[in-house]
Amino acid sequence: MKKLHIVSLGCSKNLVDSEVMLGRLQDYIITQDLSAADVIIINTCGFIEAAKKESLGHIFEALERRKKGALLVASGCLVARYAKEIKEMIPEIDILTGVSDYHHIDSMIANKTGVIRDNVYLQQNEQRVVTGSQIHAYVKISEGCNQQCSFCAIPSFKGKLQSRSIDSILHEIESLAKQGYQDISFIAQDTSSFLRDKGIKDGLLKLINAIEAQGAIKSARILYLYPSSTDIELLDGIANSHIFQNYYDMPIQHSAKAVLAHMQRSEKDMIKLLEHMRKIPNSFVRSSIIVGYPTESTSDFDALCAFLESFRFDRLNVFEYSKEEGTKAGMLTEIPRKIRTQRINKVKKILAKIDKQHFATMLDTHIPCIVEGESAISPHFYSARDIRWAKDIDGEILINDGDYTGTGYYNVHITQMQDNILIGRIENRLH
Repeated sequence: MKKLHIVSLGCSKNLVDSEVMLGRLQDYIITQDLSAADVIIINTCGFIEAAKKESLGHIFEALERRKKGALLVASGCLVARYAKEIKEMIPEIDILTGVSDYHHIDSMIANKTGVIRDNVYLQQNEQRVVTGSQIHAYVKISEGCNQQCSFCAIPSFKGKLQSRSIDSILHEIESLAKQGYQDISFIAQDTSSFLRDKGIKDGLLKLINAIEAQGAIKSARILYLYPSSTDIELLDGIANSHIFQNYYDMPIQHSAKAVLAHMQRSEKDMIKLLEHMRKIPNSFVRSSIIVGYPTESTSDFDALCAFLESFRFDRLNVFEYSKEEGTKAGMLTEIPRKIRTQRINKVKKILAKIDKQHFATMLDTHIPCIVEGESAISPHFYSARDIRWAKDIDGEILINDGDYTGTGYYNVHITQMQDNILIGRIENRLH
């Protein structure tokens, strides 16, 4: 059998697309050795400058290390955004394909031809090969975005919001559940706007209720709620669900009104929504911010720091502003790199202090967790996460004691904390 080496870069949404390609290429043996592969796929990310450089680095490495006759495929967001430039700069790539034809990867490889279309691939009932877990899977519910953030280029190559049907998503969940996947993270560029392209304002709430009625999975969470398309009813709908965790991931990007206005992001009701999330019992609140946006003044940054210290997110992603071609913000004069670095470092110190305090409050508590086998940190530990936490982004709890009987749900007693790493013991298996 021929061998396949695939690299999936960027976000979890890209990972789902890579898994669709794997589903079409099950006749291949997967190899981690790039130089042994007959086909190499680099599924690229084109979100920010660092991601572009990483994607190009993997392409150049593949060109340098591939064996004679091996086929190199470059797919994904970077290709969709810069197809002409990449074709001219790297003509050695055998197949270029963007974000519309992941489900045709097998025929493209067979014919050695790629397709670059303006539309996006909207998953229906294609079979995926889920990677990285025996119990968790991502489910993408829509593509594209109707938001008009001044710093973001995604709509330029992903287009406007296109939602899957609820029936299509339920069919995929049922299929995943039959394969043993009981923990699902629902993702999209603009998750809380689900079905608004069909004229349905409460589409995400309808999906939550449909999944609750289906009862095929045990736990779930929603990533990427946006303030402008989120309301109290949706937050309460999540809180009232037996399947969906009280997990609220709403990227705010900033707290200063002047910066948000220039970012073209509504600050209306943002604080009200965050405060409501915090009042919900056992809630877990995550967000993302951009530091060093071109119009961010010293007072804007100070206000952001004060807000972070007072609200105390459970988790926070911090991004340094990245200038993107074709965006409104990209035409502005950037804040000097030295100042941006100083601001990033200050925010990281605030977050380190908050994280330490958060973890300390978990000591000697008993929490439901998902345990997934040996930890990558050490073979002497099992890897667990709080059932509320999203896989790979919210942290890991190391298990060093108790009766582990295979991947699943367990009650865990948190017994230690070392360097912001929680350690616990299994008390009993759940469900």
